[in-house]
Amino acid sequence: MDTAESSDLIVLGQISGIYGVRGWVKIHSYTAPRENILGYAPWQIRPPGRAEVLEMQEQLSGRPPEGTWRAVTVLDGRAQGKGIVARLEGWDTPEAARSLVGAEIAIPRTQLPVPSKGEYYWNDLIGLQVQGVDNTPLGTVESLMETGANDVLVVQESGASGKKHLIPFIDGVIVSVDLDAKVLRVDWDIDY
Repeated sequence: MDTAESSDLIVLGQISGIYGVRGWVKIHSYTAPRENILGYAPWQIRPPGRAEVLEMQEQLSGRPPEGTWRAVTVLDGRAQGKGIVARLEGWDTPEAARSLVGAEIAIPRTQLPVPSKGEYYWNDLIGLQVQGVDNTPLGTVESLMETGANDVLVVQESGASGKKHLIPFIDGVIVSVDLDAKVLRVDWDIDY
């Protein structure tokens, strides 16, 4: 059973359901295009931490405990409707596949191409401290959203107010990104 350190992994999707009677699973892919997730191997999966899943893992022996990653071979996969379906080695019944619903799918960072200058993986932006051009702290990047026109940073203020800022990730708004210092500077008013 191969496992990887979670700090070396990039989450590319999630198992969202079961498909058919042979243990196939539905995949919600974060890749663009969505089928790209099938081009990475092996997948690392982390089963969800529900009590019934842990019991099933103990009964099936060899399944990883809660919160650990496990290497899984994708035997087959394809686009299906608006999603992806895949058949995973060792998970060949609907009951076994059901235990994976909610599991994250990741790959080692080393499988991804190095981004070009000015391009960033979303995973690298999450957790950065966001500051205005005048060094006013705006909060921390909590997540990103894809809107079609451009990506949008969801920035959570610290403190009691807990206000969220939605900041477009576009030239003119994003001034600089310093991954080493974990700071993202924006030309954005705190009152937006």
